[in-house]
Amino acid sequence: MNHAIAADGTRLWYDVHGAGETLLLIHGQSLDHEMWEGVYEDLVERFRVVRVDLRGTGGSDAPLDRAYSMELLARDVLAVLDDLGVDRAHVYGFSMGGKVAQTLVSIAPERVGALVLGATAPGGRNEVERPEHASLALRRASSEEGRELIGPLFYTPEWAWERPETVTRILPRNPLRAQRRHYEASLKHDGWDLLPRIQAPTLVVHGEDDELTPVGNAELLAERIPGAELLVLPGARHGYLHEAAPKATEAVLDFLTRNPLS
Repeated sequence: MNHAIAADGTRLWYDVHGAGETLLLIHGQSLDHEMWEGVYEDLVERFRVVRVDLRGTGGSDAPLDRAYSMELLARDVLAVLDDLGVDRAHVYGFSMGGKVAQTLVSIAPERVGALVLGATAPGGRNEVERPEHASLALRRASSEEGRELIGPLFYTPEWAWERPETVTRILPRNPLRAQRRHYEASLKHDGWDLLPRIQAPTLVVHGEDDELTPVGNAELLAERIPGAELLVLPGARHGYLHEAAPKATEAVLDFLTRNPLS
């Protein structure tokens, strides 16, 4: 178990697996490093993989005396890289983690090699909004009915039924007030003006049937970020990284291999 210390003293949990170029994984809203189970093991075959728990989740502290923002979370991620002594790393951000990654590459472009944005959006008024029933499910994700509401938004019902442990890992387990901090930070993010300035090689990955973050957002990101590549996975929902494996992971590995740090 490792902890980096943020500028305000917040302890940030992370772990490290494998060897090679560093690949930092940033999880989604109110989730934690366990959402990468079943994915990071394949990434480790070629990369030194770092999983981090953002503040308010998992093994990290959950200070609630201030609002969270994408910049605050991005600087937390930089604290992890500093603790590891890593000057540059590839970054793979999923859902809200993709918004953190957008911000990270904007405030510290020299620290990011290649960028993978999964199931995420630009934020602000240009973001393609999710349907109301998906927003309701997100707000109730940690309630008793959360599993029934969130599960089908991440995965097709048949796939989820056969893998209950995977569904459990995408349900929020952090304190309710910390969940609110994450929700508000994601809601306030507006990366529209940041995107054209991203110079890192970028791969945008999305499930075609995603309702939590509609696929139109992937198209906006790919159009807005110079030279970005776009992969839309037919029949996949928000949890494409699990249900559309190994295709999704193989695409990420191929992209990162084609865009080395050196």
